[in-house]
Amino acid sequence: MRPETIRSAVRERYSSIAVEEACCGPSCCGTSEAALSEAIGYTAEDLAGAPAEANLGLGSGNPVAAAELQPGQTVLDLGSGGGLDCFIAASKVGPTGRVIGVDMTPEMLDRAQKTASERGVDNVEFRLGEVEALPVADQSVDVVISNCVLNLSPERSLALREAHRVLRPGGRLVISDLISEVAVPDHLREEAGLVTACLPVHRDEYVAELRAAGFEDVAVTGERPYPAEALSSTPVVSRILEERPELADEVTRFAGSVRGAILSGVKPTG
Repeated sequence: MRPETIRSAVRERYSSIAVEEACCGPSCCGTSEAALSEAIGYTAEDLAGAPAEANLGLGSGNPVAAAELQPGQTVLDLGSGGGLDCFIAASKVGPTGRVIGVDMTPEMLDRAQKTASERGVDNVEFRLGEVEALPVADQSVDVVISNCVLNLSPERSLALREAHRVLRPGGRLVISDLISEVAVPDHLREEAGLVTACLPVHRDEYVAELRAAGFEDVAVTGERPYPAEALSSTPVVSRILEERPELADEVTRFAGSVRGAILSGVKPTG
């Protein structure tokens, strides 16, 4: 599938989420955004300090907590969506700090900007752009965060190089994302309905891409199992298994290997 085809499909899906406030995938259907967020690592304090309308239940973890932000830092959120992580980060860096959210979906951007304006949060800004071509200056950011977004990128290696470019020497990249121990089966990888619904990335592939982008001290932490039924029960996978029941064991092994995790790395100072 061509990169622009994937980007268009992702943009269309998340445009509808921004407008309709639909949940991201089967794991959150029937569950409130707040309950889902607490289940994946946000504290009640985090959520109480952020606008409720910024929480669309789209993340896979809490990258802000893992980033250990400090007052005065400049933070960039890749694929900022409704702005939940941006608003939480803004409270951490304080009035002397700054948070930039970048998203390629105008509807998400409009939603986040409206929330910031209505709530009077003036140390956050939102920019339209793609994670593979960030509208951010070289070496202008202390910390880059992202939450269940880079697994959607058809050119993730390019996005990671862009994150490296905008970080100051010694800056950190902290990603919450879905990884797997088993490679994504080919017959799932090409399904647009799954590509836009957060397919995981093989752990070794992700780590190799981080290192190839120039990051050091690459680590995978905070792993937690992702419900296998959240993937195997989707309409697309159910259809595939109905058409090709011989694939059931392969899909089951893959789904059972999926984890939510924090991936991190540091830009060298030299």
